[in-house]
Amino acid sequence: MADLTHSDGAVHHVVPRRRIRLSQVVDHLILILGSLFMIIPVIYILLSTSFSDPDIMRNGLQLGFEGHMLENFKGAMFDTAGFSETITGTRMLINSMILGLGFAIGKIVISMMAAYAIVYFRLRFATFAFWIIFTTLLLPLEVRILPSYEAIQRLGLANTYTGLIVPLIASATGTFFFRQFFRSIPEELVEAARIDGAGPVKFFIDILVPLSRTMIAAIFIIMFVYGWNQYLWPTLITTDESMFTLVRGIKQIVQELSQSGAKIPEFGKALALVIIAMVPPVLIVIFFQSWFVKGLTESDK
Repeated sequence: MADLTHSDGAVHHVVPRRRIRLSQVVDHLILILGSLFMIIPVIYILLSTSFSDPDIMRNGLQLGFEGHMLENFKGAMFDTAGFSETITGTRMLINSMILGLGFAIGKIVISMMAAYAIVYFRLRFATFAFWIIFTTLLLPLEVRILPSYEAIQRLGLANTYTGLIVPLIASATGTFFFRQFFRSIPEELVEAARIDGAGPVKFFIDILVPLSRTMIAAIFIIMFVYGWNQYLWPTLITTDESMFTLVRGIKQIVQELSQSGAKIPEFGKALALVIIAMVPPVLIVIFFQSWFVKGLTESDK
């Protein structure tokens, strides 16, 4: 900040003009274009829910507004659909929520316990066990889907929440992140807890879990979104329409209505379900955003 003295003796402060760098303009332009690239399709879908089914069938997705939006959202949530005319959007939303929460919570619990044993227990083959667990990243569900399906069928867990959730939990993603985080905790803290008489369970519950809150939030977001967006596994394991998830049910409902030939497919309701299916993951990410960033950065210490 520079000072200018006028002829009358008064001193005026001059704030230097901030220069705008070309790199900043380019960075912001890329961010804006990327945001528009992701948001415009959502806007198309949202506005198209305000049109009637014949309009959507005739003209496709449209930029405009008519008076059918509330009707389509209400029908998507509460009207029955499917071959059996028993499934509603509300039921599918509940199923998706159970799948997303069950998968995320189950993954966090198992991953934390596995990482705790690998890092803090004096196991002879702890490192070898970790790498064996880590290799399961090379075997995603799509690779082992046939044996997983056969096992669930033989156990009688088809069309159950257990059958939906448990096979998805088996991977090393969470174990890897929690292991890295636990290794960043100072050894002095472990020694202090041991001197205070804290056993393995007390140390885990009273010390490690509170310290891991940001990491838990980060893993929770990743796993919830992954479980929520599952399509292939729910398609294979659920034949009862009452167990359909949103991602599974949207396509199924439109396909069944198209094949029936009795009436125009309810595109407006299907598009409304698409918007509804986006809301919970977005809210989860927004709510845990700061913890998500913190958890991922803390794992690199």
